[in-house]
Amino acid sequence: MHDELKKIEKAACDEIPGAKNRDTLDDLKIKFLGRERGALTLILRGLKNLPAPDRKTAGEEANRLRGVVEELVKKKLNELKKTELDSILKKEWLDVTRPGVKKERGSLHPITRVRREVEQIFCSMGFSVVEGPEVETEWYNFDALNIPKDHPARDMWDTFWLKTERGMWKVEGGTGKVFGGTGHTLRSTFHNLLLRTHTSPVQIRYMQKHNPPIRIIAPGRVYRYEATDASHDIQFYQVEGLLIDKNISIANFKAVILEFFKKMFLKEVKIRLRPSYFPFVEPGFEVDLSCIVCGGKGRAPRSLGEGGCSVCKKTGWLEMMGAGMVHPKVFEAVGYVPGNQQGFAFGVGLDRITMMKYKIPNIRLFHSGDLRFLKQF
Repeated sequence: MHDELKKIEKAACDEIPGAKNRDTLDDLKIKFLGRERGALTLILRGLKNLPAPDRKTAGEEANRLRGVVEELVKKKLNELKKTELDSILKKEWLDVTRPGVKKERGSLHPITRVRREVEQIFCSMGFSVVEGPEVETEWYNFDALNIPKDHPARDMWDTFWLKTERGMWKVEGGTGKVFGGTGHTLRSTFHNLLLRTHTSPVQIRYMQKHNPPIRIIAPGRVYRYEATDASHDIQFYQVEGLLIDKNISIANFKAVILEFFKKMFLKEVKIRLRPSYFPFVEPGFEVDLSCIVCGGKGRAPRSLGEGGCSVCKKTGWLEMMGAGMVHPKVFEAVGYVPGNQQGFAFGVGLDRITMMKYKIPNIRLFHSGDLRFLKQF
């Protein structure tokens, strides 16, 4: 028995310190101290077969050896833990004093920035922001705006038409009474669909569901089938405005638009109204803004060199929007009682405002996907 204990102690002292990892150490622990087949366990089970004097001596020796083996295992486990930690630190070491990697950050598109600013300015003046579908019916886009079929004014809007094999789409819906009259009722019939050429249809939809007073703007994307150049595109953004109440005049319009341009360009500006024709307003006029680059002088500032201002083409004025007093035919189309209200409407291109605000020379840059351009905003 004494010789067997010596052999077990020698084997433990040789093998346990040489364990390479925790799994090997666990196997050695089971080999020497396991409950079922451990070497020391078998020795202790055999003590009952020894004479009493030898049993006591062998028992004391076996218990001493158990303590030695347990201490060897504990010491080796601590060494393995430290080695593993050192390995992890070596692999995952992080220098917290080193500057971090700068992450790429996105930014708002310039048109989005200007749209939000436009909405904020008009909301501060009591206007609400409303939206409508980009795919419209012929009635909302033209007929309700006093542009009946075959009217020559339709040539002003080069239109993208959407057609099925039958040439028309089935549209269901309808409206009830609006402000003392019956609005246009759209029953289950076939209608031509198109990509809206302006955001004015939003005004029609809103008036069908609301009574005056009305004070709204309708920003959104519109489509025109026209040639693309530095100042024209087949899709662009527009803001339509509408204010309806009693005793509304052109003077009210001038006050609202002057305040808008002043807040948008952060400087005092001048505007002028030129007579113009739009089927859905009477009278109609174009709104010109004093050039914000040359200050309305028609001459380029010294910072841009000598000569005439190329932005306003030496005129000192920039054409910014179309506007006018809402035509009585439009009120009739939505079911308003004629003569009970009056108001003004206007439409301005968000792209044009953005180009003026940030001095962008080409409208095609907005949808070019060029990150060098977009990162400037």
